[in-house]
Amino acid sequence: MKEEIKAYNNVLELIGNTPLIKLNKVTENIEGNFYAKVEAFNPGHSTKDRIALYIIEEAERQGILSPGDTIIETTSGNTGFSIAMVSIIKGYNCILAVSSKSSKDKIDMLRSMGAKVYVCPAHVSADDVAKRLHEETKGSVYINQYFNQLNIDAHYQTTGPEIWEQTNGKITHLVACSGTGGTISGAAKFLKEKNPNIRILGVDAFGSVLKKYHETKEFDSNEIYPYRIEGLGKNLIPTATDFDSIDKFIKVTDEESAHATREIAKKEGLFVGYTSGAVLQAIKQYAEEGEFNKDSNVIAIFPDHGSRYMSKVFSDDWMNEQGFFDSVNAEEAQKIEFIK
Repeated sequence: MKEEIKAYNNVLELIGNTPLIKLNKVTENIEGNFYAKVEAFNPGHSTKDRIALYIIEEAERQGILSPGDTIIETTSGNTGFSIAMVSIIKGYNCILAVSSKSSKDKIDMLRSMGAKVYVCPAHVSADDVAKRLHEETKGSVYINQYFNQLNIDAHYQTTGPEIWEQTNGKITHLVACSGTGGTISGAAKFLKEKNPNIRILGVDAFGSVLKKYHETKEFDSNEIYPYRIEGLGKNLIPTATDFDSIDKFIKVTDEESAHATREIAKKEGLFVGYTSGAVLQAIKQYAEEGEFNKDSNVIAIFPDHGSRYMSKVFSDDWMNEQGFFDSVNAEEAQKIEFIK
């Protein structure tokens, strides 16, 4: 009798159950035990696979989506890729409104997945474009990840339980970026229900309003200015962020986060994205504030894969153009050879 072929029915069955990987060299001078929840192991190479599948399947359960319909979303790249991937398998059209801040790599990847992509310049709101496209497109659904409770629910149902199980309940801290806020909020909600003493530490960007809003419950437009990190921070207050479940926020710079991203690759062999570097930088800053001790078990969510940043943080030319080789890491600048 022939053995049955063991295979997944489609790529969507690979979403979730991403590994925890111990961080060794990048945290060797910090008290505690540090582990990365590496979301690049999802088939779409980011944590956004989770919400794309969850929200679309919930829309199907509610009878909102039918084969041949169109899914529309605002995205910095990762959510769009995940939605495009799910749309291919489930038979939907996909339209995406993307900020011009997104890397060319990400935009090209979206188009390669069959999505129709509208790139919005800095002065044009991608959210407004997505809403208009939704109004103009018959049989369409607007995911609206920044204001969709299902964004939180997806991580409450998947990311939080996975972390709890993988750590056997021994997690003491969760460190995660906040953009839409779904990842940190959903995981935090589940983990706090299991153990309210777990510290939930958010990561925000300089130029974003989230940290100050968390501390004061006031939206301060004076906090807003341009920054380079994609998928981190926001110039509005997403309802997909449960600020009450987050204990503290810290802000990180573009430059230090960029160098931390490269450090992860060079010291840990993990090729992860810009926001992962932001998380590592935040861990260093939280450590300086005395957040951790030798018994701390810290889980850091690394949201996506480094391949989406080849024209940015992993490009010496881009790093040099931003002036990132000027002060923090002069020795890196010396490695750049300019051919005339």
